[in-house]
Amino acid sequence: MEVSLHSPSGWVSDHDIYAMLVDMAVLQRDEAGIRQYAPQAEELAMRYGHTLYQAIAHRAWGVAHRLAGEYHQAETCLQEALDLFSSLNTRWQIGRTLFELGELAAAQTKVTQARDHFTYALAAFEAMRAAPDMTRTQAALERLK
Repeated sequence: MEVSLHSPSGWVSDHDIYAMLVDMAVLQRDEAGIRQYAPQAEELAMRYGHTLYQAIAHRAWGVAHRLAGEYHQAETCLQEALDLFSSLNTRWQIGRTLFELGELAAAQTKVTQARDHFTYALAAFEAMRAAPDMTRTQAALERLK
């Protein structure tokens, strides 16, 4: 995907590519990758007023902060992402962000809070029949027991 940054394309811009790169880093739990791509993803999303990509960047920063043990910053970023995704009514993105909030709470051994976030995420994924996300969320809930 990085190769695309240096190749002209009529339908994909740098802001699209950086949003995808940072989101892939989040899915891979790649803190270094997040920290590499998030600044550009965030800057370009802000420049173009692209709310969805701004929220993706906020979620990415939240995951990077969680992975680094910076829990307060993680919560702030994830909540900002959730607010933006909610304003756009992007159910899958809301579910993914709730899942990350569950991971954050679990990392802090806040079991009740983690269970709540995972349960809300699961409901969002079930409503869309997003099977892989449902499975991942159910596994996270099982780990809390």
